[in-house]
Amino acid sequence: MNVQTRTIDYRDGTQALQGLMCCDAAASGPVPGVLVAHTWRGRSEYEEGKARQLAELGYAGFALDLFGKGILGSSVEENRGLIQPFMDDRSLLVRRMQLAVDELRAQDEVDETRVAAIGFCFGGLCVLDLARSGSDVNGVASFHGLLTPPPDAGSGPIRSKVLVMHGWDDPMAPPEHLVALGRELTRKQADWQIHAYGNAMHAFTNPLANNPDFGTVYQPDADRRSRASMQTFLTEVLAQ
Repeated sequence: MNVQTRTIDYRDGTQALQGLMCCDAAASGPVPGVLVAHTWRGRSEYEEGKARQLAELGYAGFALDLFGKGILGSSVEENRGLIQPFMDDRSLLVRRMQLAVDELRAQDEVDETRVAAIGFCFGGLCVLDLARSGSDVNGVASFHGLLTPPPDAGSGPIRSKVLVMHGWDDPMAPPEHLVALGRELTRKQADWQIHAYGNAMHAFTNPLANNPDFGTVYQPDADRRSRASMQTFLTEVLAQ
């Protein structure tokens, strides 16, 4: 397979944004598109690698940008500062997510009727908020994401299918948040799944995560199992 990559520049008003598109150069026609929402650092090699893996599975992977072209945090303090405006204004978060959806759908390689979104850590919250907004994306999948809804979350139905993959020992979103999310998704009539992995903390898909005191530790079993669950989920929600 020949995976081709290119950057895509787009804007939110005066804010320049840049995502990375990955797809199979030999594809015979439009393929389903999958957004990759980034962690609190910003779009990095980690998310770009996920987009390439999606291309290898036959999708058009798009590592989106929420913070701005070239913006990448380098410390806990910087990362917190980057996400704070979005935590304070969840409508801003949803707007940036929907812009990325629209940008992906506009690409010639993408079947605009078959689009999903996956996200990691802060990106997990982003894809859940995209679904909460009533977006018509086919499905969203959260990996060790933050789970709490915005304070002004509406009561309308969630149209996207939802998959949540989460470490039971994640200190940033403990088990009671999982239970609350399940109740919220049920109340909003969503088609949902929650997979909780024992002996797994936050960032369990990131091989570089190794800070037990902070709660971020790579867990290879949870990584492998969640990746397999995602592939099954995408096959289902993006089927013709």
